[in-house]
Amino acid sequence: MNLNMIQIILVVFVAFLAGMEGILDEFHFHQPVIACTLIGLVTGQLLPCVILGGSLQMIALGWSNIGAAVAPDAALASIASAIILVLGGQGRAGVSSAIAIAIPLAVAGLLLTIITRTLATGIVHFMDNAAKEGSFRKIEFWQIVAICMQGLRIAIPAALILALGAGPVKAMLSAMPSWLTGGLSIGGGMVVAVGYAMVINMMASREVWPFFILGFVFAAVSEITLIGLGAIGVSIALIYLTLSKMGGNNNGGGSSNTGDPVGDLIDKY
Repeated sequence: MNLNMIQIILVVFVAFLAGMEGILDEFHFHQPVIACTLIGLVTGQLLPCVILGGSLQMIALGWSNIGAAVAPDAALASIASAIILVLGGQGRAGVSSAIAIAIPLAVAGLLLTIITRTLATGIVHFMDNAAKEGSFRKIEFWQIVAICMQGLRIAIPAALILALGAGPVKAMLSAMPSWLTGGLSIGGGMVVAVGYAMVINMMASREVWPFFILGFVFAAVSEITLIGLGAIGVSIALIYLTLSKMGGNNNGGGSSNTGDPVGDLIDKY
Protein backbone atom coordinates (compact mmCIF):
# COMPACT_ATOMS: atom_id res chain seq x y z
CA MET A 1 0.00 0.00 0.00
CA ASN A 2 1.31 3.44 -0.97
CA LEU A 3 0.76 6.45 1.30
CA ASN A 4 0.42 10.03 0.13
CA MET A 5 2.48 12.87 1.56
CA ILE A 6 -0.22 13.98 4.03
CA GLN A 7 -0.55 10.46 5.41
CA ILE A 8 3.23 10.14 5.76
CA ILE A 9 3.41 13.43 7.69
CA LEU A 10 0.56 12.35 9.98
CA VAL A 11 2.18 8.96 10.63
CA VAL A 12 5.47 10.62 11.59
CA PHE A 13 3.57 13.07 13.82
CA VAL A 14 1.77 10.21 15.60
CA ALA A 15 5.14 8.50 16.08
CA PHE A 16 6.54 11.73 17.55
CA LEU A 17 3.64 11.94 20.02
CA ALA A 18 4.09 8.30 20.99
CA GLY A 19 7.77 8.89 21.71
CA MET A 20 7.06 11.89 23.93
CA GLU A 21 4.29 10.08 25.79
CA GLY A 22 6.72 7.32 26.66
CA ILE A 23 8.14 9.88 29.12
CA LEU A 24 5.21 12.21 29.80
CA ASP A 25 2.68 9.36 30.23
CA GLU A 26 -0.26 11.78 30.23
CA PHE A 27 -2.39 10.90 27.19
CA HIS A 28 -0.98 7.36 26.72
CA PHE A 29 -0.23 7.78 23.01
CA HIS A 30 2.59 5.28 23.54
CA GLN A 31 0.22 2.49 24.53
CA PRO A 32 -0.16 -0.04 21.68
CA VAL A 33 -3.95 0.09 21.48
CA ILE A 34 -3.88 3.90 21.07
CA ALA A 35 -0.76 4.19 18.91
CA CYS A 36 -1.87 1.51 16.45
CA THR A 37 -5.39 2.94 16.30
CA LEU A 38 -4.05 6.39 15.43
CA ILE A 39 -1.85 4.91 12.69
CA GLY A 40 -4.90 3.10 11.36
CA LEU A 41 -6.93 6.31 11.36
CA VAL A 42 -4.42 8.35 9.37
CA THR A 43 -3.72 5.55 6.87
CA GLY A 44 -7.28 4.34 6.34
CA GLN A 45 -6.52 0.86 7.76
CA LEU A 46 -8.38 1.24 11.04
CA LEU A 47 -9.69 -2.30 11.61
CA PRO A 48 -6.41 -4.21 11.11
CA CYS A 49 -4.51 -1.67 13.23
CA VAL A 50 -7.07 -1.84 16.04
CA ILE A 51 -6.74 -5.64 16.09
CA LEU A 52 -2.94 -5.30 16.11
CA GLY A 53 -3.05 -2.71 18.90
CA GLY A 54 -5.35 -4.82 21.05
CA SER A 55 -3.13 -7.86 20.65
CA LEU A 56 0.04 -5.94 21.45
CA GLN A 57 -1.64 -4.28 24.44
CA MET A 58 -2.25 -7.67 26.02
CA ILE A 59 1.45 -8.46 25.56
CA ALA A 60 2.60 -5.07 26.86
CA LEU A 61 0.52 -5.26 30.05
CA GLY A 62 3.47 -6.90 31.76
CA TRP A 63 6.00 -4.34 30.51
CA SER A 64 6.86 -1.70 33.09
CA ASN A 65 9.92 0.16 34.34
CA ILE A 66 10.71 -1.29 37.77
CA GLY A 67 13.65 0.23 39.59
CA ALA A 68 16.64 0.11 37.23
CA ALA A 69 14.83 -2.22 34.82
CA VAL A 70 13.88 -0.65 31.49
CA ALA A 71 10.88 -2.30 29.85
CA PRO A 72 10.80 -3.14 26.13
CA ASP A 73 9.84 -0.17 24.00
CA ALA A 74 6.09 -0.53 23.47
CA ALA A 75 5.90 2.75 21.52
CA LEU A 76 8.46 1.72 18.89
CA ALA A 77 6.99 -1.77 18.64
CA SER A 78 3.47 -0.39 18.15
CA ILE A 79 4.32 2.33 15.64
CA ALA A 80 6.77 0.28 13.58
CA SER A 81 4.64 -2.86 13.44
CA ALA A 82 1.54 -0.82 12.51
CA ILE A 83 3.44 0.91 9.69
CA ILE A 84 4.74 -2.43 8.41
CA LEU A 85 1.20 -3.85 8.58
CA VAL A 86 -0.14 -0.94 6.55
CA LEU A 87 2.68 -1.01 3.99
CA GLY A 88 2.30 -4.78 3.60
CA GLY A 89 -1.28 -4.28 2.42
CA GLN A 90 -2.45 -7.66 3.78
CA GLY A 91 -5.08 -6.23 6.09
CA ARG A 92 -6.22 -8.53 8.89
CA ALA A 93 -4.23 -11.40 7.38
CA GLY A 94 -0.98 -9.60 8.16
CA VAL A 95 -1.69 -8.98 11.86
CA SER A 96 0.04 -12.16 13.04
CA SER A 97 3.19 -11.30 11.10
CA ALA A 98 3.15 -7.75 12.47
CA ILE A 99 2.90 -9.10 16.03
CA ALA A 100 5.89 -11.37 15.42
CA ILE A 101 7.88 -8.37 14.16
CA ALA A 102 6.82 -6.17 17.08
CA ILE A 103 8.58 -8.26 19.75
CA PRO A 104 12.15 -7.95 18.36
CA LEU A 105 11.43 -4.30 17.59
CA ALA A 106 10.51 -3.75 21.24
CA VAL A 107 13.76 -5.35 22.38
CA ALA A 108 15.79 -3.41 19.81
CA GLY A 109 14.10 -0.22 21.01
CA LEU A 110 15.88 -0.65 24.33
CA LEU A 111 19.09 0.51 22.63
CA LEU A 112 17.44 3.75 21.52
CA THR A 113 15.99 4.23 24.98
CA ILE A 114 19.42 3.83 26.57
CA ILE A 115 20.96 6.30 24.11
CA THR A 116 18.32 8.97 24.66
CA ARG A 117 18.43 8.61 28.45
CA THR A 118 22.22 8.86 28.39
CA LEU A 119 21.97 12.07 26.38
CA ALA A 120 19.28 13.32 28.75
CA THR A 121 21.73 13.18 31.67
CA GLY A 122 23.85 15.79 29.88
CA ILE A 123 20.79 17.97 29.35
CA VAL A 124 20.10 17.80 33.09
CA HIS A 125 23.51 19.37 33.74
CA PHE A 126 22.66 22.17 31.31
CA MET A 127 19.44 22.75 33.22
CA ASP A 128 21.39 22.82 36.50
CA ASN A 129 23.64 25.54 35.11
CA ALA A 130 20.60 27.48 33.92
CA ALA A 131 19.09 27.18 37.40
CA LYS A 132 22.27 28.61 38.92
CA GLU A 133 21.93 31.54 36.53
CA GLY A 134 18.29 31.94 37.50
CA SER A 135 17.20 31.65 33.85
CA PHE A 136 13.81 29.98 33.72
CA ARG A 137 13.71 30.45 29.96
CA LYS A 138 16.81 28.29 29.52
CA ILE A 139 15.40 25.64 31.85
CA GLU A 140 12.19 25.46 29.82
CA PHE A 141 14.20 25.39 26.59
CA TRP A 142 16.30 22.39 27.64
CA GLN A 143 13.22 20.64 28.98
CA ILE A 144 11.53 21.01 25.59
CA VAL A 145 14.69 19.79 23.88
CA ALA A 146 14.78 16.67 26.06
CA ILE A 147 11.10 15.90 25.43
CA CYS A 148 11.46 16.43 21.68
CA MET A 149 14.47 14.10 21.72
CA GLN A 150 12.20 11.40 23.12
CA GLY A 151 9.73 12.05 20.31
CA LEU A 152 12.45 11.79 17.67
CA ARG A 153 13.44 8.46 19.19
CA ILE A 154 10.28 7.01 17.60
CA ALA A 155 9.68 9.48 14.75
CA ILE A 156 13.06 8.88 13.05
CA PRO A 157 12.70 5.07 12.88
CA ALA A 158 9.12 5.53 11.65
CA ALA A 159 10.32 7.84 8.88
CA LEU A 160 13.05 5.36 7.92
CA ILE A 161 10.53 2.53 7.67
CA LEU A 162 8.31 4.67 5.48
CA ALA A 163 11.28 5.54 3.27
CA LEU A 164 12.67 2.00 3.00
CA GLY A 165 9.44 0.00 2.99
CA ALA A 166 8.43 -3.05 4.99
CA GLY A 167 10.64 -5.56 3.13
CA PRO A 168 14.08 -4.23 4.13
CA VAL A 169 12.96 -3.85 7.76
CA LYS A 170 11.88 -7.50 7.91
CA ALA A 171 15.17 -8.56 6.32
CA MET A 172 17.20 -6.47 8.77
CA LEU A 173 15.42 -7.96 11.78
CA SER A 174 15.88 -11.46 10.41
CA ALA A 175 19.59 -10.76 9.87
CA MET A 176 20.17 -9.89 13.51
CA PRO A 177 22.51 -12.58 14.94
CA SER A 178 21.15 -14.89 17.59
CA TRP A 179 23.90 -13.89 20.03
CA LEU A 180 22.71 -10.28 19.90
CA THR A 181 19.01 -10.99 20.40
CA GLY A 182 19.78 -13.63 23.02
CA GLY A 183 22.17 -11.30 24.86
CA LEU A 184 19.58 -8.53 24.92
CA SER A 185 16.97 -10.93 26.31
CA ILE A 186 19.31 -12.29 29.00
CA GLY A 187 20.57 -8.84 29.96
CA GLY A 188 17.03 -7.50 30.11
CA GLY A 189 15.99 -10.35 32.39
CA MET A 190 18.93 -9.74 34.72
CA VAL A 191 18.20 -6.03 34.93
CA VAL A 192 14.54 -6.73 35.68
CA ALA A 193 15.61 -8.95 38.59
CA VAL A 194 17.91 -6.21 39.90
CA GLY A 195 15.12 -3.66 39.54
CA TYR A 196 12.66 -5.75 41.53
CA ALA A 197 15.33 -6.30 44.19
CA MET A 198 15.85 -2.53 44.48
CA VAL A 199 12.13 -1.87 44.85
CA ILE A 200 11.71 -4.63 47.45
CA ASN A 201 14.74 -3.31 49.34
CA MET A 202 13.10 0.11 49.59
CA MET A 203 9.60 -1.12 50.46
CA ALA A 204 10.18 -4.32 52.41
CA SER A 205 9.07 -4.43 56.04
CA ARG A 206 7.49 -7.03 58.26
CA GLU A 207 4.07 -5.59 57.47
CA VAL A 208 4.34 -5.85 53.67
CA TRP A 209 6.27 -9.13 53.34
CA PRO A 210 3.06 -11.20 53.58
CA PHE A 211 1.64 -9.24 50.64
CA PHE A 212 4.82 -9.84 48.62
CA ILE A 213 4.57 -13.56 49.30
CA LEU A 214 0.88 -13.70 48.37
CA GLY A 215 1.58 -11.79 45.17
CA PHE A 216 4.29 -14.20 44.01
CA VAL A 217 2.15 -17.23 44.94
CA PHE A 218 -0.91 -15.95 43.06
CA ALA A 219 1.21 -14.99 40.04
CA ALA A 220 2.54 -18.56 39.87
CA VAL A 221 -0.97 -19.98 39.51
CA SER A 222 -1.47 -20.14 35.75
CA GLU A 223 -5.26 -20.50 35.97
CA ILE A 224 -5.65 -16.99 37.42
CA THR A 225 -6.06 -14.36 34.70
CA LEU A 226 -4.86 -10.76 34.89
CA ILE A 227 -8.40 -9.68 35.75
CA GLY A 228 -8.42 -12.19 38.58
CA LEU A 229 -5.06 -10.95 39.87
CA GLY A 230 -6.39 -7.39 39.74
CA ALA A 231 -9.46 -8.36 41.75
CA ILE A 232 -7.27 -10.10 44.33
CA GLY A 233 -5.04 -7.03 44.54
CA VAL A 234 -8.00 -4.72 45.13
CA SER A 235 -9.35 -7.06 47.80
CA ILE A 236 -6.01 -7.18 49.61
CA ALA A 237 -5.76 -3.39 49.44
CA LEU A 238 -9.22 -3.03 51.00
CA ILE A 239 -8.28 -5.52 53.73
CA TYR A 240 -5.09 -3.54 54.41
CA LEU A 241 -7.03 -0.26 54.67
CA THR A 242 -9.50 -1.88 57.04
CA LEU A 243 -6.70 -3.23 59.24
CA SER A 244 -5.04 0.19 59.17
CA LYS A 245 -8.17 1.84 60.54
CA MET A 246 -8.52 -0.84 63.20
CA GLY A 247 -4.86 -0.55 64.21
CA GLY A 248 -5.09 3.22 64.44
CA ASN A 249 -7.70 2.96 67.21
CA ASN A 250 -5.97 2.35 70.53
CA ASN A 251 -8.82 0.53 72.27
CA GLY A 252 -6.69 -1.47 74.68
CA GLY A 253 -5.51 1.52 76.67
CA GLY A 254 -2.23 -0.14 77.52
CA SER A 255 -0.80 -0.83 74.07
CA SER A 256 1.57 1.68 72.51
CA ASN A 257 1.00 3.21 69.10
CA THR A 258 4.25 3.16 67.11
CA GLY A 259 2.86 5.02 64.14
CA ASP A 260 2.43 1.88 62.02
CA PRO A 261 -1.19 0.76 62.53
CA VAL A 262 -0.71 -2.65 60.91
CA GLY A 263 2.45 -3.21 62.92
CA ASP A 264 0.60 -2.29 66.12
CA LEU A 265 -2.16 -4.75 65.19
CA ILE A 266 0.39 -7.54 64.61
CA ASP A 267 2.09 -6.77 67.94
CA LYS A 268 -1.25 -6.86 69.74
CA TYR A 269 -2.32 -10.24 68.39
